[in-house]
Amino acid sequence: MAKIMPYANNQGVRIHYEVEGNGPPLILLHGLNLIGSEAFRMRGYVEPLKEKYQLILIDVRGHGISDKPHESEAYRMKKLVADIITVVDQLGVRKAHFLGYSMGGRIGFAIAKHAPERFYSMIIGGTHPYKPSAEEESGLNSIIERYKKGKDAVIAEAEKRGIKMTPTYRAQAMAGDTEALVALLSSERARSQTSSFEEVLPTMSMPCLIYVGEKDTSYSGARKCAESMSNATFVSLPNLDHRGAWAQSSVIMPYIIKFLEKVSTKTS
Repeated sequence: MAKIMPYANNQGVRIHYEVEGNGPPLILLHGLNLIGSEAFRMRGYVEPLKEKYQLILIDVRGHGISDKPHESEAYRMKKLVADIITVVDQLGVRKAHFLGYSMGGRIGFAIAKHAPERFYSMIIGGTHPYKPSAEEESGLNSIIERYKKGKDAVIAEAEKRGIKMTPTYRAQAMAGDTEALVALLSSERARSQTSSFEEVLPTMSMPCLIYVGEKDTSYSGARKCAESMSNATFVSLPNLDHRGAWAQSSVIMPYIIKFLEKVSTKTS
């Protein structure tokens, strides 16, 4: 019998999610990639967290087995936030903890603006709420051009950067939709050129954990935003770049677990 995949429907766009573990609900929101929330399992986040938390793993639209619109308008930040709220509403979750990395973290800042009352705490890694620096903007443009060339080019670049493409990883990457990701990235580029989420920082009164690799181009922005928040803990990860701070989950996991234990005690 085929496995029934759970979806939430946000105005005609189906958002795939999975629930694993028991305890206070914790949303996991991935960064930009071709395989969606499955990346959390591959990188070792799920096993240590599901023992004490009900994990809600969501495929951001354009990823995994969520729907993948090809129009950049479909990826406006309010719609991405609405996707998350639609999922938790379907699950009957009134309030949750949040963990997002890179793109997932930027959506986290948007959640803090549009639906802060739905979250006990926020863990945001590898990003910041400001307009991108020249280096970050150049990196975004390079990624867009890479995805425009198709999946083979994306995989070739990953291998060039030393990312091990296992048969499973390669199959999942080949199943992705680069046209949808170009639409998503183009929407993000257009938004970042005209606005930021800097204004939300003083309003983020919930406990927050901000972390970033010291070699990440987002480092200075992430540190600055943590200093601008009233209830934030900042964790700097030595010798790690953007990918490393995500891929080496064992480095950040002790901080995440300690943070969640402290917050969960206060909210239980």
